[in-house]
Amino acid sequence: MNEEVTAPTVRLIGFDGSQLGIFSLADAQRVADDQGFDLVEMAPEADPPVCRVMDYGKFKYEQAMKAKVARKNQTKIEIKEMKFRPKIDVGDYQTKKKHIIRFLDDGAKVKVTIMFRGREMAHPELGLNILEKLADDLKEEATIENQPKLEGRNMFMLLAPQKKKDKENKNAQDEDA
Repeated sequence: MNEEVTAPTVRLIGFDGSQLGIFSLADAQRVADDQGFDLVEMAPEADPPVCRVMDYGKFKYEQAMKAKVARKNQTKIEIKEMKFRPKIDVGDYQTKKKHIIRFLDDGAKVKVTIMFRGREMAHPELGLNILEKLADDLKEEATIENQPKLEGRNMFMLLAPQKKKDKENKNAQDEDA
């Protein structure tokens, strides 16, 4: 901006956005100074480079505010983990299922882990049955993002919350039936 512009001639755009034409650098700087604004190089790779007469401080402030709003509106997806055992009892299963539903309602993804110890490794189908039952119980609230798979002594499955539109569509279909 201002004295940092190095091109001998520039295409000048006025404060109101109108095309003023091609000026020498000194004339363009004089036009900006007369209006009380800065000369800012917008497209240095153009031939001749494009410069604009603007209030650079206000421009930077507006850019910072746009960036702040963008950061405020973005969502960070959490991954919560719920651990099960192959020999889980009905009450414990129901309690953990309620926790998973709460996590999904909060918008977090849930990694469900079945931990095998000792001779439980001989029967991985028990863990698979639990994960399949859980997926069936939660089909209204969640979609399976990663199918159950066995890695070492643990079996994993990743659940993602259903999108709000999907939930509304299902509720509308249920009311129609």
